[in-house]
Amino acid sequence: MEFLIVSTLNGVIYGLLLFMVSSGLTLIFGMMGVLNFAHASFYMVGAYIAYTITALVDFWVGLLVAPILVGLLGVLVERYLLRRVHEHGHAHELLLTFGLAFIFEELVKLFYGDFPVNYAMPDYLRFPAFTVFGTDYPFYRIFIGLVAVAMFVALYLLLSRTRAGLVVRAAERLPSMAEALGHNVPLVFMGVFGTGAAFAGLGGAVAGAFFPTNPNMALELGVIVFVVVVVGGLGSLEGSLIASLMIGLFSSFAVGLDWSLAGLFSLVGLGEWARALGGVFTLTLSSISGTIPFLLMLIVLLVRPAGLMGERN
Repeated sequence: MEFLIVSTLNGVIYGLLLFMVSSGLTLIFGMMGVLNFAHASFYMVGAYIAYTITALVDFWVGLLVAPILVGLLGVLVERYLLRRVHEHGHAHELLLTFGLAFIFEELVKLFYGDFPVNYAMPDYLRFPAFTVFGTDYPFYRIFIGLVAVAMFVALYLLLSRTRAGLVVRAAERLPSMAEALGHNVPLVFMGVFGTGAAFAGLGGAVAGAFFPTNPNMALELGVIVFVVVVVGGLGSLEGSLIASLMIGLFSSFAVGLDWSLAGLFSLVGLGEWARALGGVFTLTLSSISGTIPFLLMLIVLLVRPAGLMGERN
């Protein structure tokens, strides 16, 4: 029972963290059709900016300022880089953002070194939220989840209940009509890209104080974020949330399970035979937990090529 409860909590919170980062990428693709390979780099930059501001001022100031600065960085990237290549097609956009990801990583290494920095939560946040069968569950994990939920609610209300959200959705579906009605569509695109980058920066600022903040964090999370976007359906915010939670839960449970094919064969009396063969029969689920998101993506694409909530062409 302890394993079930803790794994579920860890999976949900990890999934919400994935959503914090992937929602910005989903928003950018749904609005602009740009698959931003540098998106996870905004997550990393947010963590390092928060670390720097925390060391100079205060932890909460870092959480507030980091996403704002990362959002401004995203605005500059869209205005002076992406906009120049947008008319040349997706290949140029992919190459540009792919190069930006390497530039951000090398700049971080140049200023902060190759090793993790000591970015940590304040001591007054180091307490258990509750106890599960004698195991203390950290409050800060719950805090990460609450921030992600608050961000989802704010984003949903912004897109569905405000005039700005109406303009964004109009520019997404019929940009020429929105421009004919007097809206500055390039400005809307720039704002959306900056907002998506800010969401990733917020994720980095919040999670970087709990998970290791290092120059490889963008690479470690970036691949999983793209899996989330593909599984959920390109451009679908709801699909991104569902896919994030699914991947978080599957990964969390897989890490703690020592199941193997040999163990399953033991149920029918063929366990010794399977163990004698070795190889894939003796691999435990925990040892291949890192492949779970990609296996889920393969299954979803076979059943629904457009993703869970993606629109079929």
